[in-house]
Amino acid sequence: MKTKPIILANRVEMHRSGRVGWLRAAVLGADDAIVSTASLMIGVAAASASKGAILVAGVAGLVAGAMSMAVGEYVSVSSQRDAEQADIGLETHELASEPEAELKELAMIYVKRGLESDLAMKVAEQLSAHDRLGAHMRDELGIDQESLARPLQAAWISATSFASFAAVPILALLVAPAALRIPMIAMLSLLSLAVLGAFGGHLGGASRGRAALRVTIGGALAMVVTALIGRILGVSVG
Repeated sequence: MKTKPIILANRVEMHRSGRVGWLRAAVLGADDAIVSTASLMIGVAAASASKGAILVAGVAGLVAGAMSMAVGEYVSVSSQRDAEQADIGLETHELASEPEAELKELAMIYVKRGLESDLAMKVAEQLSAHDRLGAHMRDELGIDQESLARPLQAAWISATSFASFAAVPILALLVAPAALRIPMIAMLSLLSLAVLGAFGGHLGGASRGRAALRVTIGGALAMVVTALIGRILGVSVG
């Protein structure tokens, strides 16, 4: 979804809220890809597994994770879409059966926002004359037609993002010497997480340092825990 420009006189203001849908799916998929795949591979490596076994674990994690993200996002966003469509259907029915009551309800919304009663009614009448359903969707339901949930978009963005970034720890394994497999996977993955976190913070207008720090700490914790589990299981099974 493109960021919508708001034109004021000779200025154009670019707002970030239009990116929320696809940005959420992309960042979630990328973060999860690096953390889960790297942690899985580090856990297997800590159990003294061979390079081939670690690689299989990483590739399996990539495929399974991408499919899981796609299905999960599709189901989640579809539920949101269904709820939005149900609200729109109900509002359409009410507008057809009780137009005057709906007009007064719209005017009351503007009164609560600070307009005088007469002005609120005039605004409601003019907006309704232009796009009655759109006015109620926006001001009563809080739904923007251009921002409706898109299940397929969320699914493919999440899957593509996951698959792309899950390749980071796999690449680290392929280039690392045998003695440095775990450090290389961890370092490259944490570096990628930091860059990704900073980039997400930049796009969202938040602090890049804070965004990078929280995702890096979370990823490091996950890798440490799985490494300990892999080490314990590797020793006990061996």
